Amino acid sequence: MANYQIPGVFRQDIFLRPATGLPTGIPGFVGLAALPGQSSATPVLLHRKEELVSALPIPSESYLGAAITGFFENGGSRCYVALGDPAAGRPAALKAALATLGPLRDLDLVAMPDAVRPVDSTAIDPEEIKDLQQALLRHCAEHGDRLAILDAPRNSSPDSVLAQRKRLTQGQAEPLNGALYYPWLQTAREQWVPPCGHVAGIFARTDARGGVFKAPANEEVRDALDLEVAIDNSLQDLLNPEGVNCLRAFPGRGIRVWGARTLNRDPAWRYINVRRLFLTVGRWVDRNMSWVAFEPNDSGLWLRIQRELNPYLTGLWRAGALQGKTPAEGFYVKCDADTNPPGTREPGEVVTEIGLAASAPAEFVVVRIMHRAGTTATV
Repeated sequence: MANYQIPGVFRQDIFLRPATGLPTGIPGFVGLAALPGQSSATPVLLHRKEELVSALPIPSESYLGAAITGFFENGGSRCYVALGDPAAGRPAALKAALATLGPLRDLDLVAMPDAVRPVDSTAIDPEEIKDLQQALLRHCAEHGDRLAILDAPRNSSPDSVLAQRKRLTQGQAEPLNGALYYPWLQTAREQWVPPCGHVAGIFARTDARGGVFKAPANEEVRDALDLEVAIDNSLQDLLNPEGVNCLRAFPGRGIRVWGARTLNRDPAWRYINVRRLFLTVGRWVDRNMSWVAFEPNDSGLWLRIQRELNPYLTGLWRAGALQGKTPAEGFYVKCDADTNPPGTREPGEVVTEIGLAASAPAEFVVVRIMHRAGTTATV
């Protein structure tokens, strides 16, 4: 400690170490805009919404600016923006921009708000929307470390959203890394926009407060004044079982995300937080286990792999991501002679098996009120 003898101002140099945790809740937004003097093949990193004006010349008819603003308004801390050249045609340009997000290893969400932009002042092209949104799903499947946030078009009825959901999954292999949200919302600037940017901000806010294992639902949507369609219980009864996540207005509680389902039919991958947990564990393994390559494939290596994985997974269990009263009930790591027989070791492969018992969200809260003679008891 310094020995201060004379009153005055004294300078101290403090060197902060960068955070070593795995970043989550970081989206890549895909849109159209020409960047003068800058290659559109390079995604732009933003840390606050004010950077939009100086960094990105987004056309006024685009929903990209509103999505990015909604992201930061709802708790997002940073995002990437990939831009395509409008001169190349919308579908081709958006797909080319999407491809530039591929090499990035610190994002785990993708969204394309302009995929549902009308072809002209009113008309939409359902086939073009399907083509672009399926490209998002294929992108997420190819990279295996990110999830797509998808929008319904404006003026969609519940029946048309269900038809969109059916078209989206045709020919797509599960598990699908995507979630669909409905309806559109009105911002404080009186602009009707698709919800993907606001929802991405809620993902980031929930991750920061709890973790990827917390369902991004029952969260208030900031910068939202109204919804295009008033969703009630009867409409959600139709949409929720099909994996359409609704935005709903509740008296005294504001507008909230009221759904946390993926597009998967398989119950094992039904919930967004469960799917994202497995994707995040995969990202952690990719980032922290590269040292395994070219090591002698023997029992010593197998023990080292287990020693690396067990503390990380124990931390997830302690945080509430995994079920069980003990770590052994929440996960297991197996890397031994059983997973690595001679037939596996001779080609130079080392196989580790990880089992996770993910915590599912309490989607249905059941309160039983039992009537007894002379009293009422709540169980």
